[in-house]
Amino acid sequence: MDEREAAGRLAEAARQTVALGLNRGAEGNVSVRLHDGFLITPSGLPNAALTAEQMVYMSLDGAHRGALKPSSEWRLHRDLYRARPEVKAVVHAHSPYAVSLACLRTAIPPFHYMVAAAGGHDIPCAPYATFGTEALSQAVLTAMTDRKACLMANHGLVAVGASLTEALRLAEIVEELAAQYWRARLMGEPVLLTSEEMDEVLARFAGYGQGG
Repeated sequence: MDEREAAGRLAEAARQTVALGLNRGAEGNVSVRLHDGFLITPSGLPNAALTAEQMVYMSLDGAHRGALKPSSEWRLHRDLYRARPEVKAVVHAHSPYAVSLACLRTAIPPFHYMVAAAGGHDIPCAPYATFGTEALSQAVLTAMTDRKACLMANHGLVAVGASLTEALRLAEIVEELAAQYWRARLMGEPVLLTSEEMDEVLARFAGYGQGG
């Protein structure tokens, strides 16, 4: 994929975060790995109106190209790409239910089998750190050990994938699970799946879908 095509797909993914209710205004950010660096959405511009020409190319040493500044969370994206070679796209969102749980600093436990979509028995919540800092980046990297998504305390969610489509879909799943868990907690204490039951789900997920 060349840079022009990648930028177009990234801008569309950013617009989709608004259409799906994951972000509003200039909240959140999205990136896609490209060559020896990555493209990321710009700082402070509304997601719903982003264009391919506004995407910012960054190298893994933190340098960026062009007149627009990259998202303030560029370090988080850069560090995920450095640490996780399999990650090709990152979606960060301030979606309502994920933020609600993140403000309680609580993980999403195995109340539903789809929690396994994030790669493990739960969806962790990373400790709080100021946005855009190395401390936040390190907190998220630790929380996402053996995971594809996590909540960020008093902040939002982050999801990764092997493509923009995959990362965006996982962010949508995490928000849906956060909403379901939030509602279940209003009615009582959800019954959690056991470790053995979640292991079985993870094994079945390994062969799920169309493959290829």
